[in-house]
Amino acid sequence: MTQPAAAIKTVIIPAAGKGTRMVPATQVTAKELLPVYDRLVIQFSIDEAIEAGAERIIIVDSAAKPAIRDFLGEKAVASSGRTGASPEIVYVSQDKPLGLGHAILCCKGVTLPGQFGVILPDDIIMDGSCLSEMVENQVRGHMIAAMTVPAQDPCHYVIFSLRGPVAGSPVAGTCVPVTGIVEKPTLGQAPSSLAAVGRYILQPMIFEILAKTQKGAGGEVQLTDAVAIATHSVPLTAFRFSGTRYDCGTHDGLLAASNARQAMVKAHRVNAPLSIVRTTTNTERKSKARSSPRAGLTQEPPRQAFSRPTPQPLENAKMQS
Repeated sequence: MTQPAAAIKTVIIPAAGKGTRMVPATQVTAKELLPVYDRLVIQFSIDEAIEAGAERIIIVDSAAKPAIRDFLGEKAVASSGRTGASPEIVYVSQDKPLGLGHAILCCKGVTLPGQFGVILPDDIIMDGSCLSEMVENQVRGHMIAAMTVPAQDPCHYVIFSLRGPVAGSPVAGTCVPVTGIVEKPTLGQAPSSLAAVGRYILQPMIFEILAKTQKGAGGEVQLTDAVAIATHSVPLTAFRFSGTRYDCGTHDGLLAASNARQAMVKAHRVNAPLSIVRTTTNTERKSKARSSPRAGLTQEPPRQAFSRPTPQPLENAKMQS
């Protein structure tokens, strides 16, 4: 059952990853600072956190990526044309690649009271503010954004085990009760076609579980392992969001997101409300042109009327010469 929307005061944005899937670009630039047409990758996360009502944004970075701090500063600023508060930005360092779960654990004691959100900047979601939708549809326990993937693709995703439908059955509804999570199941072994996407609403209890979670896949502390353990004590819900997700941690995903962003800008769906242009009549333009000089030009002084000298008698002219 959906309960009244509870505020999210803190949003964590993990940004310490090395971006190995985006080499060679990430050898010189943080993947979070790569452009998506006219906007940097991490700016999408900042905008989404602001729209979700965050009062504090925690950026988990590393010493190898100082440009992120240089770009963001200490106050979050929304993109042009967007409104919202300017939450504070707090930085937490993760200098060892110990996984997403470890990155979240680094934020223990830094988050504000209550539940908090997590936005993975690689997952850009357009045509909707995913975290805001999750807050509005909040149910008790943890919540993870979800999308349906093709039958041949679950081996590339974290897949939800569902209470109702069996594997391969269509999933209905926005908030889907979940019994567990399977990390990249082998082909034909996926419990469903519903995959996790990089948006989370987590309860503070997750910190205690992460502190006890053993290293999993890749020798890293996996957030999904901790969430799976938490399902024994609190509910887990998969939330089907309305937007379109792009994996900007890959070359193809970044290109697709850039093309989508370009189409939005060209169609005036994003920046059109920035200003209102008032048309002027020809009479007004002529009157303005007569009354004031154009900006940036020096106004010439008024010219004096030309007068010819008075002719002198020939005798006087000879005497003067």
